[in-house]
Amino acid sequence: MRVTFHLLFLLSLWTETTQSDLRNLDRNLTEEHERVLIRTKRRWVLSTIELQEEDPGPYPKEATQLFNDKSSMHKLRFSISGQGVNEDPKGVFTIEPFTGVVIVHKPIDRELYPTFLVEFDVADRESGSILDKTLSFSVAIKDINDNAPEFLPEVLHISIPENTQEGVLPVSLQAKDKDEKGNENSRITMRVVSQDPPSPVITLKPLSARDSDDNVITQLIFTGCFDYDKAKAYKLLVEAQDHGNPVLTSTATVNIDIIDSNTHQPVFTATKYDAQVMEMETNKEILRLSVEDKDTPNTKASKAVYKILKGNEDGNYKIETDPKTNEGVLTVIKGKDYERTTLTQLEISVENEEPLFLCIDGKPASPAMRAARKLNTTKVDVKVIDVNDPPVFQQKIQTVYKKEEGNPGEVLYEPIVKDVDSDADKIRYELVDDPAKWVKVDPKTGKVTTVMKMDRESPYVFNGTYTVVIRAIDDGEPSATGTGTLVIQLGDLNDNAPYLTSNNSIMCGNKTQRVTVKPDDADAPPFAGPFSFSIASEDKKLLSMWKFNPSTGSESSLISLKSLPYGNYLIPLRIEDQQGKVGLDTLNVVVCDCGDKDVCRSPLPRSSSLHGAAIGILLGSLLLLALLLCCCFLCEYKAKEFILNIQDEGNQTLINYNEEGGGSLAKAEIQVVQSSTNGLKSGPIQLTEFSNGYRGNGYNDSTKRRTMSSGGFQETTEAGRSLMSRGWVTSRSFTFRNGAHRFSRSFSLMSDWNIEDHLLRKLYELPEDQLDFPECHPHEYSYEGMGSTCPSLDELSFSADGDDLDFLNNLGPKFHILDGICRKTMEEKNIKL
Repeated sequence: MRVTFHLLFLLSLWTETTQSDLRNLDRNLTEEHERVLIRTKRRWVLSTIELQEEDPGPYPKEATQLFNDKSSMHKLRFSISGQGVNEDPKGVFTIEPFTGVVIVHKPIDRELYPTFLVEFDVADRESGSILDKTLSFSVAIKDINDNAPEFLPEVLHISIPENTQEGVLPVSLQAKDKDEKGNENSRITMRVVSQDPPSPVITLKPLSARDSDDNVITQLIFTGCFDYDKAKAYKLLVEAQDHGNPVLTSTATVNIDIIDSNTHQPVFTATKYDAQVMEMETNKEILRLSVEDKDTPNTKASKAVYKILKGNEDGNYKIETDPKTNEGVLTVIKGKDYERTTLTQLEISVENEEPLFLCIDGKPASPAMRAARKLNTTKVDVKVIDVNDPPVFQQKIQTVYKKEEGNPGEVLYEPIVKDVDSDADKIRYELVDDPAKWVKVDPKTGKVTTVMKMDRESPYVFNGTYTVVIRAIDDGEPSATGTGTLVIQLGDLNDNAPYLTSNNSIMCGNKTQRVTVKPDDADAPPFAGPFSFSIASEDKKLLSMWKFNPSTGSESSLISLKSLPYGNYLIPLRIEDQQGKVGLDTLNVVVCDCGDKDVCRSPLPRSSSLHGAAIGILLGSLLLLALLLCCCFLCEYKAKEFILNIQDEGNQTLINYNEEGGGSLAKAEIQVVQSSTNGLKSGPIQLTEFSNGYRGNGYNDSTKRRTMSSGGFQETTEAGRSLMSRGWVTSRSFTFRNGAHRFSRSFSLMSDWNIEDHLLRKLYELPEDQLDFPECHPHEYSYEGMGSTCPSLDELSFSADGDDLDFLNNLGPKFHILDGICRKTMEEKNIKL
C-alpha cells in the first residue's frame, strides 16, 4: 500500500513538470514567430540597370532614378562612385545630386566591360552628413553581334606525302568569337567554300564538344588518293560564320603541298647485258646497269636498290648502287676458275628504297595487291676468259719450330707447289720478305736454309715468331706468281742478362727513403724473372748505406739505411735472373727535396735584374757614399797626427796604422804561451782575465779567456750556466749580436817585429775594468785594396822573443834607397818616431 502511494506521488510530480516545460516551449515559439514577422519599411528603391552595347545615343542619356524614404524629413544629396565613375572606365556615369537621376555619357563596349558595379550614398544637403548606409547596384551591358569569328591563323601552309592514306590530314583549323558566350552572336559553324583542284574531296570534321561554343576547332579529312603527277598543290577556302543578327563571317586559306612518293617502279633500260671477266680476277668492276624512274630524282622514291636473284650461289659477284648516277655497279669479288666455269648467267632485279604506293580506281591499293606486283628484272651473261694460272703452294702457311742461335746452313722448309698450266720443274723461287736476312731460298727447289744465327730477341721477331715470305714463278706468258708464308717459331735460350729499365732515379729525401728498381730481361720465362737483387760491392760503407727489400721479385726497392745529404749517388747493382744469369748495372740515385711534388725542386735563380731607374738610383747612392767617405777620411787625416812609439829601428812599412782607441783604465795580466816555430811564424798567445762581472749582459762571476794565434783570436766567457765566445776568423767584419762583440781579422807572417812589440806593450797597458770597452778592440783603418806592395794590418802576425831576427841586418840596397826616401818625407812633414 505504501509502495503504491509513492508511485502515484511520483507520477503526479512528473505530470506537473511536463506541463510546465510544454508551456515554456510554446511561449518561446510564439515570441520567435512574432520577431520574424515584424515589418520593416524599405528605405532604398533600387533596380538593375540594363544598357545596350555600343548604343549610338544621343548623349548624355538618362539611365534611371534613385529614391529614398528619408526625403520627407531631409533635403537629400545623392552621390555615386566605383566603375565608370572614378574608376576605369572613368566618365561613363554621373548622378544629379538633388533628383537622383543616373546619366550615361558615352557608348560602352561589352567585350571590354560586360558589367559595372556602382556604389550609392545619400547625405543631408545642408549638413552633409550621411543619412543611410552605402549600397550598390550593377549595370549590365546587353550584347550585340558586333564581332565576326576570327581564324587562328588566317593562312596555313602544310606539306603532305603523296602516299598518305585516306582519312584525317595532320592539320586543324580554329576560330573564335569575342561576343557574349552562350548566345547566337558567338555560336560558330565552319564549311569549305572552295577547293582547287576538286579531287580528292577535302571536308571538315568538328572537334568541339558543342556547336554553341565560341571556340571551334575542326580537322581536315579526305577520301581517295593524292596524285603528284596530276596535282602538286591544293588550295582550300574555309568559312566561319556566327548566328547573330546580322550574320558575320570570316575566311581562312589552307595551302597544301604534295610531296612525291614512290608510285612508279624503276625499269631497266635493257632486258639483257653481256660482260666478261679474266680468270681468277677479283675486286674489279665489270658492268654498269641503268634504270628509268618517273618519280622525282634524288629522293627515296627514285633511288634504286639492286639485287642478284640467280647465278651467284658461290658469292663471286656483288652489285651496289652508285649514289650519283643511280646505276647498278656489278663487281667480281671472288675469282672464277676457267677450268670449272666459262660462262655465268645472272638475274638481277631492281626496286626503290621507299615502298611502292598504288592507287587503283581512286582508292589506295591493299598491301596484298602491292606484294603481288612483280619487280622489274634483267639478265647478265658473264664470260670467263682463260689466263695463265699461278703456281699454288700446297701449304699456304707453313709453321716450323727451331731453337734460337742455331748454326747457319740448317734447312728449315722445302715447299710443295703445283701448277695446272705449267711444268713444275720450270718453276723458280724467290724471297719476297726476309727482314733480318737470316735465310736464303734455292731458286730451283724452293728449299729455305739459314745463313745466319737467328736471335729470338731481334726486333724483327714478334712474340717469338719470325716470318719469311717466298714466291713461286712459272714460265707462262705472262708469268704467274704464287706466294707462300713460312712462320718460324723460335725457342728461347738464356742468352741475355738482366738490365735496368732506367739507370736514373729520384729519391725525395723529404718524403721517403727508398726508390723503386725495375729490371727487365730480353729472354722469356723461365729465363727471365723473378730476379734476385744485391749490391755489387764489398765496400762496407756502401753496404751500410743501402739495402734491397725485397731481395727477389719482378721489381724491388732500394732503401737508404740512413739519412743522406742531398746529392747524386752511384750504386753498383747485381741482378740475377731465374736461371742464375747475372747482369751488372749502375743506378744513379739523386737525393733531393721535392716539396709537395715527386720531382726535385728547381734551384734558386743565380741572378736578378733591376729596372733602369733602380740601377740609376743605386749608382747615385754609391757615388754619394763614396763622396762622404772621402770627406770623412780627409777630415780625420788632417785632425790627427799619429805618433808611433817604437824603440828599435828597421821599420819597413809605409802604412799609416793610426791608433786603435783611446786610453783606458783596464789592466790585464797576459800569459804568453809560445810554440816552437820556424822563421817568423809565431805561436799562440793566450790572455786570461778574471773579473767580477759582465754587466753588459747580466753575467756574474765570469771568467774571460782570450787566445791569440797566427790564425785568430778567441775570447770565452764562462759564467755559471752561460758561455760566451768571441772569435777572430778570416773575414773583415765588426758586428753586435745580442750584446756580444765579434771581431774578425787575418794576420800576415811578414809583419815587422817592431809593430809586434808595440802591440804587445799596448796589451799590457790595457786597464782591467775597461777590458770589454769597445774601443779596446782592434779597428780597421785605411784598407789599400788589392795589388799593394806594402804589408797591411790584415797581414799582422805575432812572433815570440826567441825568433831569429838576423835577416833585418841584411835587407839589401833597395831597402836602403827606400829608407832614405821615407826619412826625407818624415822630416818634411815633421813626423817623429
